[in-house]
Amino acid sequence: MSAPRPTEASAGWRASILEHFTPEIAAATRLTIVSDPEELLTEEVILGELRARGFDLVPFEDHVAFRFAYESRYRQIWDREETTNLVVLLRSPSGNIDQLPYDLLEQAKRQERCLKFSVVDIFPNLSPGIVLELDRRDFDSLFAAQARQVPKQYLGLDATRDFVLRHVFKVAPELITTPAQLLHVLLQRHYRGLSIPKSFDLRLIHLLTESGLWKDWPLQEIVLHRSAFLAFLNERWPDFVKQSIHGTEARQATPMDAFRIPGPASLPFGHADVRVYIDNLFQEGHLTPAANVDIEQAPELWMRVGIAGSEGEDRTLRFGRLLERLEADLPNEDADRRKWIAYARAWGEWTALRWELAENASFTVPASCERLHDRVESQFAAWMLRNYASLHNLSSFVRPAMVHHIPRHMSHSFVRTGARVTRGDPRGRYALVVVDGLALDQWAVMRADALRPLGDGVEVEEDGAFAWVPTLTAVSRQSILAGSPPWFFGDSLRSTSKENRHWKRFWEDHGAKPDEIGYIREGKNRPDAELLQAVLREADSPKMRLLAVVVGKLDQALHGVTTGIGGLHSIVRNWAGTGAMGRLLTGLIDRNFEITLTADHGNVQGRGIGKPQVGVLAEERGSRAYVFDDRQARKIASGKFPTAIEWPQIGLPDHYLALLAPGRDAFATKGAELIGHGGIAMEEVIVPFVQIRRRQP
Repeated sequence: MSAPRPTEASAGWRASILEHFTPEIAAATRLTIVSDPEELLTEEVILGELRARGFDLVPFEDHVAFRFAYESRYRQIWDREETTNLVVLLRSPSGNIDQLPYDLLEQAKRQERCLKFSVVDIFPNLSPGIVLELDRRDFDSLFAAQARQVPKQYLGLDATRDFVLRHVFKVAPELITTPAQLLHVLLQRHYRGLSIPKSFDLRLIHLLTESGLWKDWPLQEIVLHRSAFLAFLNERWPDFVKQSIHGTEARQATPMDAFRIPGPASLPFGHADVRVYIDNLFQEGHLTPAANVDIEQAPELWMRVGIAGSEGEDRTLRFGRLLERLEADLPNEDADRRKWIAYARAWGEWTALRWELAENASFTVPASCERLHDRVESQFAAWMLRNYASLHNLSSFVRPAMVHHIPRHMSHSFVRTGARVTRGDPRGRYALVVVDGLALDQWAVMRADALRPLGDGVEVEEDGAFAWVPTLTAVSRQSILAGSPPWFFGDSLRSTSKENRHWKRFWEDHGAKPDEIGYIREGKNRPDAELLQAVLREADSPKMRLLAVVVGKLDQALHGVTTGIGGLHSIVRNWAGTGAMGRLLTGLIDRNFEITLTADHGNVQGRGIGKPQVGVLAEERGSRAYVFDDRQARKIASGKFPTAIEWPQIGLPDHYLALLAPGRDAFATKGAELIGHGGIAMEEVIVPFVQIRRRQP
């Protein structure tokens, strides 16, 4: 084995872990058991390094699933005397390796390859419980801060929080003395989507309150809740615009009692540290432009994106500014997944805006847009081929990286509220809504209509997650409902008939009773009212706590669209306007469900490059993916399409071999344009991950 490529991972907090996984060790042993209750190895850079060094990591989460993976993959390889270095990862809170299979445990003990890692060893002077609340990505800045400024003594709970606030999140509460400084901190926190644990927010609120400077600011609401903070800004923006145009006589044009979110009437939107975020929030559609104002009256150019003007002037301006950002900020193959998710979300907003503006005959899309789209897909494909294999083993605790992590992410709350609780706990009910085929740009189209009926008091957190590849329903949606990579249900990868069984098995394994688990799937051409009735009937059961709802309307529509993405957006807009999704979400919220909304895959408009002539050799045929059960058959097909991608067996059983259309091409008649899914276009792979819940004090 060659030496691992040198990276920054070889230093910093990861060094003490990676020193146990060297090429010399890999040559001497083929099995390592790691007790990792604090999930240190489920960090993106470490996983990438382990793969680069030739180590294959498999979590041990239940005996049956693990034994299947071990026997079907590693035992067969070892029996052929081929080299694969397996790392068995035990994540259970107890960290007790004795629960592992006896044969593996004995083998690892003989070779002295039973390891355990802990944050206590990495951050010896900080409270470990507080450190473990952090996203593992924040460990880099925390470790660097610890090296620069070694605490003179062990820091307790609040002292550790203060250290982290200052050095990781760059917040020094005692230095926040002006409204602009406070707004800057809150904009950083909410716009950038920082993973700040609630205990840190509460500590910040306490310190700000203690200063006595912010008595008229609703800190509890605008620090803890992003939607409340955005509403706080939205309500005050029109007055700022009027003041900027007409002077201070326009001050408090909105009566104080008209504000839904209390607090000061005037905010320093024009401050240099504030307006850059405000500009981006308008570009991405998170704030509403001021109406009844002539856009030409804006005293500064940056304000125009926040003024509706006439005939959609603000939307045209947003389109241009978003395009500039997308061209400048395109991530490369070294970027982490969070950068690609942020980029994909901005791309979705821009795409939705593009096709909305295209309905106006006078709007012309710049030719550079198509060139940029091809660049995006090229760089994203390069990133996927280099980094995708590490994603499925990341931790699901803070936020899911992949769609099969979503039930595991939900399970943290379910177990915390009591796996056996059925009454008296309004936050103990959880619904998963999977919208088949919903891409981020289509979520941007329908979001307002879907969320508006929820009203005040509901918190919405939007993010993204990676679908399974090939991005086909039977692969990715089953993985969501099973909470597992596809290789664990390899016998059902060509059907979705076992979804209900997967969902129930997952939750029973996590302590739920059978009558607490429900699954409803929308049938083909089923009326929205009929689906809603079925969902509410299940939700009204007093024992129901874990309800999965599969909405198929969009996927059914996209396969019949002949007018491209613009036509699909029109269909989505019309469907959203009927209020069907809003009624579904409202019905679940009214019945005290926390909702997680996601998709199994997105979709992309493809250009036909011809169809592989493979006769009966292909088990599945799609416009973006062909699936084979024989490597030679796939090789024959790929030989006729040299740019096609022979997708590696990442999380897939050995008999499920995918050939993917590259870029924005499609396995269809040459020159044909159609919408499909199955490949690794950014719009197919990165899907919405939206959490909706009643706002808690």
